[in-house]
Amino acid sequence: MNSPSSTQTDLAIFRQQFPALLNKTYFNYGGQGPMPRAALDAILQAHERTQQEGPFSVQVNQWVGAVGAAMRQTMAGELGAPVEAIALTEDVTVGCNIPLWGVDWQAGDHILMTDCEHPGVIAAVQEICRRFGVTASTCPILSTLNGGDPVAVIAQHLQPQTRMLVVSHILWNTGQVLPLKSIAQLCHAQARPVLVHVDAAQSVGSLPLNLTDLEIDFYAFTGHKWWCGPAGLGGLYVRPGVLEQIQPTYIGWRGITTDASANPTGWQPTAQRYEVATSDFALMAGLEAAIATHHTWGTAEQRYQRICQLSHYLWQRLNELPGIQCLRSAPPESGLISFYVLEQGVPSPQRHRQLVKDLEDRGFLLRVLLSPHCVRACVHYLTLESEIDALMAEIVSLL
Repeated sequence: MNSPSSTQTDLAIFRQQFPALLNKTYFNYGGQGPMPRAALDAILQAHERTQQEGPFSVQVNQWVGAVGAAMRQTMAGELGAPVEAIALTEDVTVGCNIPLWGVDWQAGDHILMTDCEHPGVIAAVQEICRRFGVTASTCPILSTLNGGDPVAVIAQHLQPQTRMLVVSHILWNTGQVLPLKSIAQLCHAQARPVLVHVDAAQSVGSLPLNLTDLEIDFYAFTGHKWWCGPAGLGGLYVRPGVLEQIQPTYIGWRGITTDASANPTGWQPTAQRYEVATSDFALMAGLEAAIATHHTWGTAEQRYQRICQLSHYLWQRLNELPGIQCLRSAPPESGLISFYVLEQGVPSPQRHRQLVKDLEDRGFLLRVLLSPHCVRACVHYLTLESEIDALMAEIVSLL
């Protein structure tokens, strides 16, 4: 077994299991992680089994049920949560929409967001406000990026009518890790307890997690980023104590119980009530294989420690380059590092776009973010120090 003390040579050998890493220098894990060969093979084998034994048969249907149950169990184990609290979804956005639309909103209710939430979540909140007479506002979490107390900022912007806080665990644009437990305790201590809804797109597969300890209410995540699984499969954690407060919006056979006559008798007694109907169950085999691959390198804590070491190194190297300014004045506690390309001392959106395009032409994959407009590079435990050095050399040559 490889360990976190592996040399670059050892890690380079381990990385051969990831085909996408063999022909490019990858810094876009926050967008989508590269799948290991074992995941690709598991997906193909699952599809082949379905066709050979069905595709629709008693045998296949039993297998589908077992695969779903195993996937929920694996996710629960990775997240430090009871399996009854896990619902399978297609992605983070679906997971975010389930609690957002499941609340019995009343005119005058208030939703608080941070100013660093993803546009997809913002759009859903805006539509809820339009339909139900709900109000929404944002709190300036971005102002705490280089010092400041996120909990205090949130406390200042909660209102008596606030019913839900929408917040990210790791901010997708700055890499800042928010103190979720303190935030949850603040919100739950209000005269009217506030539900805490977390966008976990960047934290699952990156941070060691214990959702039971964090005390948050909802945690929407995906398998295709830091877990390096297939796109199209994610999950939602629903704290058991708030299960009855969120009604299903889309309804199908996976979310209901049936009697012997196949007549609906009610919701599933678990978070599975939020699942709808047919999914690509082969993806679950792929994500199982991807998670198992990570386990062969080290524990969640060990992988996160290496991510932080690499993040510190990349941040340090970027700060050595003229014409580059990192958003954070200290290394982020995550694998997301965002920076400005300066023109006459001012961030230049045009130079951001051009740099990312030119780097991709040379086999280095980063991305441009729009709010704030900057360039984001991501490091995983899979990243090599030599890749960071090579990226720095390319940036210097291009600028």
